[in-house]
Amino acid sequence: MSISVSNITKLYGAQKALDAVSLEIKPGGITGLLGPNGAGKSTLMKILTCFIPPTSGDAAVCGFDVMDQSIEVRKKVGYLPENNPLYLDLYVREFLGFIAGTHQIRENVAGRVAEMIEMTGLQSEQHKKIGALSKGYRQRVGLAQAMIHNPEVLILDEPTSGLDPNQLLEIRHLITEAGKTKTVMMSTHIMQEVEAICDRAIIIHNGRIVADDSTQNLQHLAVSKVLIKVEFATPVAQKLLMQIPGVTEIRHPIQQIHEPVSAIWHLSGIGSADIRPAIFQFAVDHKLTVLSLHREEQKLEEVFQELTKK
Repeated sequence: MSISVSNITKLYGAQKALDAVSLEIKPGGITGLLGPNGAGKSTLMKILTCFIPPTSGDAAVCGFDVMDQSIEVRKKVGYLPENNPLYLDLYVREFLGFIAGTHQIRENVAGRVAEMIEMTGLQSEQHKKIGALSKGYRQRVGLAQAMIHNPEVLILDEPTSGLDPNQLLEIRHLITEAGKTKTVMMSTHIMQEVEAICDRAIIIHNGRIVADDSTQNLQHLAVSKVLIKVEFATPVAQKLLMQIPGVTEIRHPIQQIHEPVSAIWHLSGIGSADIRPAIFQFAVDHKLTVLSLHREEQKLEEVFQELTKK
C-alpha cells in the first residue's frame, strides 16, 4: 500500500481532531480528501508527512512507519501544505536548487531543476524572485518543490485554493499528470474538482470517515430524495406546486434566487419514489404546458452536504 492508516486518533487537549480513522490507498491514482473546515483533513495529512505525531494508532507510507521511520517516509513523500511556505527572496531556479540539496540530490541537480521548471510551466518565471510571482505561479513552484525528489506519493493540501479559473485549470492539469505515475492525496473544498480529476473520494466529518468510495459511486450514496427539474411554459407559484402528491421540497435550480413564482423549479420527493407522473398530472389538471421534465443525477456537492450535516 502507498498509504496505510489504522485507528489513528489525534487529540489537541480535549478536542479530538481525528477519531479512530482507518484507510488504505493503493499505488497510483488521485484520492480526494473532503470535509468541512475543522473536519481533520489537514491533521491527517500532517501525520502522514511526519509533521505531527498521532495520539494513538498507526500510519505508514510506502511501508515505512511515520513514527519510527520518519526519514524514510519523507524520502517517499512530496508535500504541498495549504499555506505553501516559500522563500520569497529567492529566485525560482535558486529555490528549487536549494530544495534539491535538502533532499540530498547529488547528480545532475541543474538538469533536475530544469526538468521540474519545464514540467510545471515555470520557464518564463524561472529568473524571477518568488515574491514577485502571482499566486498561480507560486503554486507551481510549490508543486515543483514537492516533486523534485521524484517521490512515490504526493500529498497536497488545498492546492487550488484562491486560484482564478485559468490558474485552477492549469494546476488541475499538473495534478492529473502527476496522478499517472504517483499516488496523489489532495484535500479540496471544490466539489467539481473532485468530480473532474479524482478517482476516489474520502469524506471526513468530525474526525471520522463518513464515506469512502469512487467518485461515481458516491454520487449515488446519499439517495434520501429524488430531484426533478421541471420547466413550465408560464410561471407557476411555489405554493401551488406544494399541492403535488409526494413533493416534499421545492427550490429554484439557482439557489441564490428566491421568488415565489417561476417557470423553472426543482422538486424533491422522499426515497426512490418517482414523482414525475404526479407532476405531469398536476400540469394537466391546471392546464399548464410542460417544456421539460427530467430526473437529475445527484451531484457530489449534494452528497457532501447530506453526509456532513450537523
